[in-house]
Amino acid sequence: MELLQLEYFRTVARLEHMTEAAGVLHVTQSSLSKTIRLLEEDLGVSLFDRNSRKLRLNEFGRSFLQRVERALFELEEGKREIVDLTRADYGTLSLAVNTAYMLPDILHRFREILPHVQFHVQQLRTHEMEIWVKKGEVDFCLSAPPIQGSELVCDIVFQEQIYVIVPSTHRFANRDRVRLSELKEERFVSLKKGYGIRDLMDSYCEKVGFIPNNAYEGDEPASLGSLVQAGLGISFIPKTALYVVGHPGNIVPLKIEEPVCNREIGLSRHRSRYLSSAAKEFRQVVIEYFQRIAQNNNM
Repeated sequence: MELLQLEYFRTVARLEHMTEAAGVLHVTQSSLSKTIRLLEEDLGVSLFDRNSRKLRLNEFGRSFLQRVERALFELEEGKREIVDLTRADYGTLSLAVNTAYMLPDILHRFREILPHVQFHVQQLRTHEMEIWVKKGEVDFCLSAPPIQGSELVCDIVFQEQIYVIVPSTHRFANRDRVRLSELKEERFVSLKKGYGIRDLMDSYCEKVGFIPNNAYEGDEPASLGSLVQAGLGISFIPKTALYVVGHPGNIVPLKIEEPVCNREIGLSRHRSRYLSSAAKEFRQVVIEYFQRIAQNNNM
């Protein structure tokens, strides 16, 4: 059994498609098929159920994949540790976020300390982030709600209140606060299900007796303010977004009460993933960033 066979198997197992896996691995399909066949011969079992051109992991394949991912994870962590020991101020940090509007200030501060470290950032839905961090494929998830689990380490770095924004022509625009139940007849512009604030506010709304009527559901948080401004609907927004992103004069933010709607932001990582010196510095920058925001909010 060779390391290359295990890497090829992991890719095929994740995609369950030989042609796609060959493209990802930059090898011919025939070469990949031969490698998988030799691995199965070595193990003495078939790892896939084959139906025409379709592949599906069988019971043996699913069990073996768990072991392979764990073994390759440890090898990759060993390589990361060696790189960190030899070039502590370089390298790449991989992040998954669903709070991207906070990143510019955080990254600016970090680059003042370690300017040569590169970043690979992905904005993902909550369940996608959970998969990536639990597989150890990202250094950190910066998310609301926090990604937690027995195999993870999660720092709760911030708690904040959720507001609702309405156009200046709205019937509530002359107020500074509103009860959540008063919004049950409204139309909303929202992110799609799977994004943290969408799922959180759906839960809050259900507790007071309604399901939000969404006129728009999208993937881009930055577009929601413009849609509210255009009168398509109202929208929930975290308090920090009001200050970090800002809002135009013809949009009015209202504090929500009865109940007060709060969210937590967490910085999560896999407990077994090697924490490089750059990663440790990034964690500290994130913690200090939110400490400053909390202090400003209390002033």
